[in-house]
Amino acid sequence: MDKKPTINDVARIAGVSKRTVSRVINGASNVGAATREKIQQVVDELGFSPDKQARGLAASRSYLIGLIYDNPDALYLDQVQRGVLSICSQKGYELVVHPCSYRGDEFISNCISFVRRSNIDGVIVIPPVSESNELASALVNHDINYVRLTSVDIDTKPNIVVSDDRAALSDMARYLVSLGHQYIAIISGPNHYYSTVERLEGITDTLEELGVTISPEWIIEGNNTYQSGIECARSLLNQSPRPQVIVANNDEMAAGVLKVAHELGIDVPGELSVTGFDDNLLASRVIPSLTTVQRPVVAMAGIAARKIIALIENKPEEGASEYTIKPHLIIRESTRKAVKRESN
Repeated sequence: MDKKPTINDVARIAGVSKRTVSRVINGASNVGAATREKIQQVVDELGFSPDKQARGLAASRSYLIGLIYDNPDALYLDQVQRGVLSICSQKGYELVVHPCSYRGDEFISNCISFVRRSNIDGVIVIPPVSESNELASALVNHDINYVRLTSVDIDTKPNIVVSDDRAALSDMARYLVSLGHQYIAIISGPNHYYSTVERLEGITDTLEELGVTISPEWIIEGNNTYQSGIECARSLLNQSPRPQVIVANNDEMAAGVLKVAHELGIDVPGELSVTGFDDNLLASRVIPSLTTVQRPVVAMAGIAARKIIALIENKPEEGASEYTIKPHLIIRESTRKAVKRESN
Protein backbone atom coordinates (compact mmCIF):
# COMPACT_ATOMS: atom_id res chain seq x y z
CA MET A 1 0.00 0.00 0.00
CA ASP A 2 1.36 3.38 -0.94
CA LYS A 3 2.24 5.65 1.95
CA LYS A 4 -0.17 8.53 2.52
CA PRO A 5 1.46 11.81 1.36
CA THR A 6 2.40 14.29 4.07
CA ILE A 7 2.87 18.05 4.21
CA ASN A 8 6.63 17.39 4.15
CA ASP A 9 6.24 15.62 0.78
CA VAL A 10 4.33 18.59 -0.64
CA ALA A 11 6.96 21.05 0.62
CA ARG A 12 9.85 18.98 -0.77
CA ILE A 13 8.35 18.52 -4.25
CA ALA A 14 7.19 22.14 -4.48
CA GLY A 15 10.56 23.40 -3.27
CA VAL A 16 9.10 25.54 -0.49
CA SER A 17 9.01 25.48 3.29
CA LYS A 18 6.42 23.50 5.24
CA ARG A 19 5.17 26.80 6.69
CA THR A 20 4.42 28.12 3.20
CA VAL A 21 2.47 24.96 2.38
CA SER A 22 0.55 25.38 5.63
CA ARG A 23 -0.32 28.97 4.73
CA VAL A 24 -1.76 27.89 1.38
CA ILE A 25 -3.75 25.06 2.95
CA ASN A 26 -5.19 27.44 5.57
CA GLY A 27 -6.11 30.09 3.01
CA ALA A 28 -3.66 32.76 4.17
CA SER A 29 -3.35 35.75 1.85
CA ASN A 30 0.40 36.39 2.30
CA VAL A 31 1.51 33.90 -0.38
CA GLY A 32 2.28 34.89 -3.96
CA ALA A 33 -0.05 33.70 -6.71
CA ALA A 34 2.64 31.73 -8.54
CA THR A 35 3.79 29.96 -5.37
CA ARG A 36 0.20 29.24 -4.37
CA GLU A 37 -0.54 27.75 -7.80
CA LYS A 38 2.60 25.58 -7.70
CA ILE A 39 1.76 24.23 -4.22
CA GLN A 40 -1.86 23.57 -5.16
CA GLN A 41 -0.71 21.64 -8.23
CA VAL A 42 1.48 19.40 -6.08
CA VAL A 43 -1.35 18.93 -3.56
CA ASP A 44 -3.67 17.85 -6.37
CA GLU A 45 -1.11 15.52 -7.97
CA LEU A 46 -0.31 13.78 -4.67
CA GLY A 47 -3.91 13.69 -3.53
CA PHE A 48 -2.77 15.27 -0.26
CA SER A 49 -5.48 15.86 2.34
CA PRO A 50 -4.40 17.68 5.52
CA ASP A 51 -5.29 16.11 8.83
CA LYS A 52 -7.97 18.32 10.38
CA GLN A 53 -6.68 17.96 13.92
CA ALA A 54 -3.15 18.89 12.92
CA ARG A 55 -4.51 21.70 10.76
CA GLY A 56 -6.44 23.05 13.71
CA LEU A 57 -3.45 22.95 16.02
CA ALA A 58 -1.27 24.73 13.48
CA ALA A 59 -3.83 27.49 13.04
CA SER A 60 -4.90 27.66 16.71
CA ARG A 61 -8.39 26.76 15.54
CA SER A 62 -10.61 23.70 15.78
CA TYR A 63 -12.45 24.30 12.48
CA LEU A 64 -15.70 23.63 14.33
CA ILE A 65 -18.74 25.92 14.18
CA GLY A 66 -21.56 25.63 16.68
CA LEU A 67 -25.29 26.05 16.01
CA ILE A 68 -27.39 26.96 19.07
CA TYR A 69 -31.15 26.59 18.84
CA ASP A 70 -34.44 26.18 20.72
CA ASN A 71 -37.03 25.99 17.95
CA PRO A 72 -39.95 23.54 17.71
CA ASP A 73 -40.00 23.74 13.89
CA ALA A 74 -37.88 20.83 12.65
CA LEU A 75 -38.28 21.91 9.02
CA TYR A 76 -36.82 25.35 9.80
CA LEU A 77 -33.89 23.79 11.64
CA ASP A 78 -33.22 21.46 8.71
CA GLN A 79 -33.08 24.45 6.32
CA VAL A 80 -30.67 26.28 8.61
CA GLN A 81 -28.36 23.27 8.83
CA ARG A 82 -28.37 22.78 5.05
CA GLY A 83 -27.47 26.42 4.50
CA VAL A 84 -24.64 26.39 7.03
CA LEU A 85 -23.23 23.04 5.86
CA SER A 86 -23.15 24.20 2.22
CA ILE A 87 -20.57 26.81 3.22
CA CYS A 88 -18.76 24.71 5.83
CA SER A 89 -18.06 22.01 3.25
CA GLN A 90 -16.42 24.60 0.98
CA LYS A 91 -14.33 26.14 3.74
CA GLY A 92 -13.24 23.00 5.58
CA TYR A 93 -15.32 23.51 8.74
CA GLU A 94 -17.57 21.08 10.59
CA LEU A 95 -20.88 21.83 12.31
CA VAL A 96 -21.75 20.97 15.93
CA VAL A 97 -25.44 21.36 16.84
CA HIS A 98 -26.56 22.25 20.37
CA PRO A 99 -30.19 22.40 21.58
CA CYS A 100 -30.88 24.58 24.59
CA SER A 101 -33.78 25.71 26.76
CA TYR A 102 -34.21 29.39 25.90
CA ARG A 103 -36.46 30.07 28.89
CA GLY A 104 -34.40 27.97 31.31
CA ASP A 105 -32.64 29.39 34.37
CA GLU A 106 -29.19 28.21 33.21
CA PHE A 107 -29.69 29.07 29.55
CA ILE A 108 -26.68 31.39 29.16
CA SER A 109 -24.22 29.38 31.25
CA ASN A 110 -25.30 26.26 29.35
CA CYS A 111 -24.49 27.90 26.00
CA ILE A 112 -21.10 29.18 27.18
CA SER A 113 -20.29 25.76 28.61
CA PHE A 114 -21.14 24.16 25.26
CA VAL A 115 -18.73 26.43 23.41
CA ARG A 116 -15.90 25.79 25.88
CA ARG A 117 -16.53 22.05 26.12
CA SER A 118 -16.71 21.57 22.36
CA ASN A 119 -13.72 23.82 21.63
CA ILE A 120 -15.58 25.47 18.77
CA ASP A 121 -14.34 28.57 16.96
CA GLY A 122 -17.65 30.40 16.84
CA VAL A 123 -21.42 29.99 16.98
CA ILE A 124 -24.45 30.72 14.83
CA VAL A 125 -27.55 31.44 16.90
CA ILE A 126 -31.06 31.18 15.47
CA PRO A 127 -34.49 32.43 16.67
CA PRO A 128 -35.74 32.62 19.30
CA VAL A 129 -32.38 32.17 21.07
CA SER A 130 -30.83 34.82 18.84
CA GLU A 131 -33.15 37.45 20.31
CA SER A 132 -31.33 37.29 23.66
CA ASN A 133 -29.09 40.33 24.03
CA GLU A 134 -27.91 38.83 27.34
CA LEU A 135 -26.50 35.83 25.47
CA ALA A 136 -24.82 38.11 22.93
CA SER A 137 -23.20 40.09 25.75
CA ALA A 138 -22.01 36.88 27.42
CA LEU A 139 -20.47 35.67 24.15
CA VAL A 140 -18.65 39.00 23.77
CA ASN A 141 -17.42 38.85 27.39
CA HIS A 142 -16.04 35.35 26.81
CA ASP A 143 -14.42 36.39 23.52
CA ILE A 144 -16.56 34.00 21.48
CA ASN A 145 -17.32 34.77 17.84
CA TYR A 146 -21.03 34.69 16.98
CA VAL A 147 -23.58 35.53 14.30
CA ARG A 148 -27.32 35.92 14.96
CA LEU A 149 -30.27 35.27 12.65
CA THR A 150 -33.07 37.65 13.69
CA SER A 151 -35.97 39.73 12.38
CA VAL A 152 -34.72 42.95 14.02
CA ASP A 153 -31.53 44.96 13.51
CA ILE A 154 -30.18 44.48 17.06
CA ASP A 155 -26.43 44.04 16.52
CA THR A 156 -23.47 45.13 14.41
CA LYS A 157 -23.52 44.19 10.72
CA PRO A 158 -20.79 41.50 10.91
CA ASN A 159 -22.75 39.75 13.70
CA ILE A 160 -26.25 39.62 12.25
CA VAL A 161 -28.43 38.42 9.38
CA VAL A 162 -31.85 40.11 9.44
CA SER A 163 -35.09 38.87 7.90
CA ASP A 164 -37.31 41.91 7.21
CA ASP A 165 -40.52 40.23 8.43
CA ARG A 166 -42.29 43.55 8.94
CA ALA A 167 -42.03 44.48 5.26
CA ALA A 168 -43.11 40.99 4.19
CA LEU A 169 -46.29 41.12 6.29
CA SER A 170 -47.01 44.60 4.97
CA ASP A 171 -47.01 43.03 1.50
CA MET A 172 -49.37 40.32 2.77
CA ALA A 173 -51.78 42.98 4.07
CA ARG A 174 -51.83 44.77 0.72
CA TYR A 175 -52.43 41.50 -1.11
CA LEU A 176 -55.39 40.53 1.11
CA VAL A 177 -56.97 43.97 0.76
CA SER A 178 -56.52 43.76 -3.02
CA LEU A 179 -58.69 40.63 -2.88
CA GLY A 180 -61.39 42.65 -1.15
CA HIS A 181 -60.97 41.17 2.33
CA GLN A 182 -62.10 43.22 5.33
CA TYR A 183 -62.75 40.56 7.98
CA ILE A 184 -59.23 39.43 8.87
CA ALA A 185 -58.07 37.49 11.94
CA ILE A 186 -54.52 36.81 13.09
CA ILE A 187 -52.94 33.94 15.00
CA SER A 188 -49.72 35.53 16.24
CA GLY A 189 -46.67 33.86 17.72
CA PRO A 190 -45.57 34.28 21.35
CA ASN A 191 -45.78 38.01 22.13
CA HIS A 192 -42.34 38.15 23.77
CA TYR A 193 -40.58 37.32 20.47
CA TYR A 194 -39.27 40.15 18.29
CA SER A 195 -40.40 38.22 15.20
CA THR A 196 -43.99 38.12 16.47
CA VAL A 197 -44.06 41.87 17.04
CA GLU A 198 -42.51 42.60 13.65
CA ARG A 199 -45.01 40.42 11.78
CA LEU A 200 -48.03 41.54 13.80
CA GLU A 201 -47.25 45.24 13.46
CA GLY A 202 -46.28 44.76 9.81
CA ILE A 203 -49.76 43.55 8.92
CA THR A 204 -51.90 45.55 11.37
CA ASP A 205 -50.22 48.89 10.67
CA THR A 206 -50.60 48.43 6.92
CA LEU A 207 -54.21 47.29 7.23
CA GLU A 208 -54.95 50.39 9.26
CA GLU A 209 -53.34 52.55 6.58
CA LEU A 210 -55.64 50.85 4.06
CA GLY A 211 -58.73 51.45 6.18
CA VAL A 212 -59.13 47.96 7.63
CA THR A 213 -59.37 47.56 11.40
CA ILE A 214 -59.03 44.14 13.09
CA SER A 215 -61.29 43.40 16.04
CA PRO A 216 -59.22 42.72 19.20
CA GLU A 217 -60.95 39.36 19.69
CA TRP A 218 -59.66 38.32 16.26
CA ILE A 219 -56.00 38.55 17.30
CA ILE A 220 -55.05 35.40 19.24
CA GLU A 221 -51.62 34.40 20.54
CA GLY A 222 -50.37 30.96 19.52
CA ASN A 223 -47.01 29.32 20.21
CA ASN A 224 -45.95 28.52 16.62
CA THR A 225 -46.91 24.83 16.84
CA TYR A 226 -49.41 22.85 14.79
CA GLN A 227 -51.48 22.07 17.89
CA SER A 228 -51.74 25.73 18.90
CA GLY A 229 -52.88 26.53 15.36
CA ILE A 230 -55.71 24.03 15.84
CA GLU A 231 -56.72 25.48 19.20
CA CYS A 232 -56.64 29.09 18.01
CA ALA A 233 -58.52 28.24 14.81
CA ARG A 234 -61.31 26.57 16.77
CA SER A 235 -61.68 29.68 18.87
CA LEU A 236 -61.84 31.96 15.82
CA LEU A 237 -64.01 29.80 13.57
CA ASN A 238 -66.65 29.17 16.23
CA GLN A 239 -67.29 32.90 16.57
CA SER A 240 -70.24 34.61 14.90
CA PRO A 241 -69.60 36.31 12.62
CA ARG A 242 -66.39 34.52 11.80
CA PRO A 243 -63.41 35.92 9.88
CA GLN A 244 -62.98 35.57 6.13
CA VAL A 245 -59.20 35.33 6.47
CA ILE A 246 -56.89 33.84 9.09
CA VAL A 247 -53.26 34.98 8.92
CA ALA A 248 -51.05 32.57 10.89
CA ASN A 249 -47.62 33.50 12.21
CA ASN A 250 -46.09 30.40 10.60
CA ASP A 251 -46.95 27.50 8.30
CA GLU A 252 -47.28 25.01 11.17
CA MET A 253 -50.15 26.96 12.70
CA ALA A 254 -51.67 27.64 9.27
CA ALA A 255 -51.81 23.87 8.71
CA GLY A 256 -53.69 23.61 12.01
CA VAL A 257 -56.21 26.15 10.68
CA LEU A 258 -56.74 24.07 7.53
CA LYS A 259 -57.45 20.99 9.66
CA VAL A 260 -60.10 22.77 11.75
CA ALA A 261 -61.72 24.31 8.67
CA HIS A 262 -62.01 20.83 7.17
CA GLU A 263 -63.52 19.44 10.37
CA LEU A 264 -66.12 22.24 10.46
CA GLY A 265 -66.99 21.92 6.78
CA ILE A 266 -65.64 25.38 5.94
CA ASP A 267 -64.39 25.58 2.37
CA VAL A 268 -60.87 26.94 1.91
CA PRO A 269 -60.54 29.25 0.04
CA GLY A 270 -64.23 29.61 -0.91
CA GLU A 271 -65.40 30.63 2.58
CA LEU A 272 -62.08 31.16 4.33
CA SER A 273 -58.66 32.27 3.10
CA VAL A 274 -55.62 31.08 5.10
CA THR A 275 -52.02 32.30 5.01
CA GLY A 276 -48.80 31.29 6.76
CA PHE A 277 -45.16 32.31 7.01
CA ASP A 278 -41.88 30.46 6.18
CA ASP A 279 -42.78 28.49 3.02
CA ASN A 280 -41.41 25.25 4.43
CA LEU A 281 -42.04 21.90 2.72
CA LEU A 282 -45.42 21.65 4.41
CA ALA A 283 -46.77 24.76 2.67
CA SER A 284 -46.72 23.33 -0.85
CA ARG A 285 -47.91 19.86 0.18
CA VAL A 286 -51.03 20.56 2.23
CA ILE A 287 -54.42 20.72 0.49
CA PRO A 288 -55.11 23.40 -0.54
CA SER A 289 -51.52 24.53 -0.96
CA LEU A 290 -50.71 27.46 1.29
CA THR A 291 -50.31 31.11 0.43
CA THR A 292 -47.39 32.14 2.60
CA VAL A 293 -44.29 34.27 2.95
CA GLN A 294 -41.10 32.65 1.75
CA ARG A 295 -38.22 33.36 4.09
CA PRO A 296 -35.02 32.27 2.30
CA VAL A 297 -33.72 30.38 5.33
CA VAL A 298 -31.10 28.33 3.48
CA ALA A 299 -29.64 31.48 1.91
CA MET A 300 -29.71 33.36 5.23
CA ALA A 301 -27.95 30.48 6.99
CA GLY A 302 -25.33 30.43 4.25
CA ILE A 303 -24.71 34.14 4.78
CA ALA A 304 -24.43 33.52 8.53
CA ALA A 305 -21.87 30.77 7.88
CA ARG A 306 -19.77 33.07 5.70
CA LYS A 307 -19.97 35.77 8.35
CA ILE A 308 -18.90 33.52 11.24
CA ILE A 309 -15.96 32.16 9.22
CA ALA A 310 -14.94 35.75 8.38
CA LEU A 311 -14.98 36.58 12.11
CA ILE A 312 -13.03 33.44 13.00
CA GLU A 313 -10.41 34.31 10.39
CA ASN A 314 -10.20 37.93 11.58
CA LYS A 315 -11.80 39.36 8.43
CA PRO A 316 -14.98 40.97 9.84
CA GLU A 317 -15.19 43.41 6.94
CA GLU A 318 -15.97 40.47 4.62
CA GLY A 319 -19.19 39.83 6.53
CA ALA A 320 -20.36 43.41 6.91
CA SER A 321 -22.08 43.97 3.57
CA GLU A 322 -24.77 41.25 3.51
CA TYR A 323 -27.06 41.48 6.50
CA THR A 324 -30.71 42.14 5.52
CA ILE A 325 -32.96 39.91 3.41
CA LYS A 326 -36.62 40.61 2.64
CA PRO A 327 -38.88 37.53 2.46
CA HIS A 328 -41.44 37.56 -0.33
CA LEU A 329 -45.05 36.57 -0.84
CA ILE A 330 -45.87 33.18 -2.39
CA ILE A 331 -49.46 32.98 -3.66
CA ARG A 332 -51.04 29.53 -3.80
CA GLU A 333 -54.48 27.94 -3.52
CA SER A 334 -55.49 28.85 0.05
CA THR A 335 -56.48 32.45 -0.76
CA ARG A 336 -59.18 33.82 -3.04
CA LYS A 337 -61.11 37.02 -3.67
CA ALA A 338 -63.54 37.88 -0.90
CA VAL A 339 -67.20 36.99 -1.19
CA LYS A 340 -69.27 40.04 -0.33
CA ARG A 341 -71.16 39.65 2.95
CA GLU A 342 -74.76 40.68 3.27
CA SER A 343 -75.42 43.49 5.72
CA ASN A 344 -77.48 42.63 8.81
